[in-house]
Amino acid sequence: LATAVQKAKDNSVPKDNIDRAIARGAGETDGVDYVETFYEGYASGGVALYVQILTDNRNRAASDVRAAFNKNGGNLGEPGSVGYLFEQKGQLFVNGDEESVMLAALEGGAEDVTGEGDQWEVITAPTDLGPVRSALESAGLRVESGDVTYLPSASVPVDADGAPAVLRLIDALEDLDDVQAVFANFDIDEDVFAELSLES
Repeated sequence: LATAVQKAKDNSVPKDNIDRAIARGAGETDGVDYVETFYEGYASGGVALYVQILTDNRNRAASDVRAAFNKNGGNLGEPGSVGYLFEQKGQLFVNGDEESVMLAALEGGAEDVTGEGDQWEVITAPTDLGPVRSALESAGLRVESGDVTYLPSASVPVDADGAPAVLRLIDALEDLDDVQAVFANFDIDEDVFAELSLES
């Protein structure tokens, strides 16, 4: 819970939204039953999308997700069609020097540390996210963000021509009320991202 609240604060989520989410999680929603599920599909160029949903109405969620895929050039798949391409992991982004980050992360039980300069990504087993975060913070390191996520086992390269369609579909899905997160296996060059950001 602490990780989820911290992530929400890091992303400037309003306090009322955080309080509502906590109430839902604690079962204080006046008889409303929320269910977590995943929808799976493909964006253009063969990019796999794994869409995490928390909803009180499966029919509405399915209809909204299907419409987003259809209107934005994607294909909604069957259960299991892309889920196997993603693995649940803890992911932390940390500022600090290489030696300090490596030492604290590995002592905390991290699986992998990558990065350069003072920007580092630390990967953990989902259950080790909290202990690794604590180890990093105890070492005086600044954890920018951390969450349990789904990481792709392989990436699909997307060029400048295909990137706008992929990102448009992801944006449409993320705008849906029931969507908690969209995980994708695309690899878009940083220069292409920068160009697209300037255009929008």
